[in-house]
Formats: sequence, structure tokens, C-alpha cells
Amino acid sequence: RFQLVASMNPCPCGYLGDSERRCACGPEQIRRYRGRISGPLADRIDLHIEVPRLAHRVLRGETPEETSATVRARVRAARDRQLHRANKPNSALKTREIERYCTLGEGDHRLLEQALERLGLSPRAYHRILKVARTIADLAGSEDIRTPHLTEALSYRALDRTILR
Repeated sequence: RFQLVASMNPCPCGYLGDSERRCACGPEQIRRYRGRISGPLADRIDLHIEVPRLAHRVLRGETPEETSATVRARVRAARDRQLHRANKPNSALKTREIERYCTLGEGDHRLLEQALERLGLSPRAYHRILKVARTIADLAGSEDIRTPHLTEALSYRALDRTILR
């Protein structure tokens, strides 16, 4: 059991989507670059996020940010919910436990199925998305997984869109 944290540039030159510098890569270069990560590996990564360049005012601390203590308290409360509910964190839930603790409404089931089909995701990804959505709901203090929790969990699968398509 381990936690993998990895990073990569959005393209070979590193400036795709940058607000201050122009990307010099063509679509085919970007596709080949991102294709270097295999679909099965991407399928096993729960969260894919883009981290844009920070504005200088943020680096200087001129914008209000949530404190580490505030974030820590919210994470501890979410973890406590998980341990109280299933006696383990969401990441350790087995298939039957996912079915029990990560239930969705009918509309959200359809949304998830459409996303899985459109992205060509595996059953493994299905379960990972549900566990991430459950964790997002826990962080929000929600007893149930709601549509915003599910859509946020789906948004963290952005790499699947570029690798698997």
C-alpha cells in the first residue's frame, strides 16, 4: 500500500494553457506526449488535476487563503466520518462496502454511466470515482453523495480524456 503523487507538464514545452506564455506544441505533439502514460496506469490514478501558474500576488500572500489549520480540521472531521461509518477510510473500501456506503440517486447513476461510456473507463475507475465522490461528500459534511460531489470526482479524471481518447 502506497500513495503515488506524480506530476507532468501539460505538453512537451510546458506552456499549454498558461496565461502568460504561448504553447509552441501542435495537437499531434501533445497527443503523443500524453500518450506516453498508458491507459492502464492512468486508470489507477484517482485524481488528475491541473495546477496553473500562481499569480505573483498569491505568491506574495496578498490574497486570502484558507489556513492549514482550517483544512486540517476539515480533513480530520471527514476521516472521523469515514472511520465511524465503515471503520476504515474510503480508500480501503471493498466492492461490497462501496455498494453500501457510496450510493447514488438514479440521475447520478445515469450521469456516471454516461461519463464512463464517454471516457471509456473501466470498472476499476467506476469504483475509484465513487470512493472519491464519497470523500468529497465527507469533506463537505454531507451524509449522501450528491450531484456536485459526483461531478467534482469526475472532473478529477481529466487525464483519462486525453490519454484514452
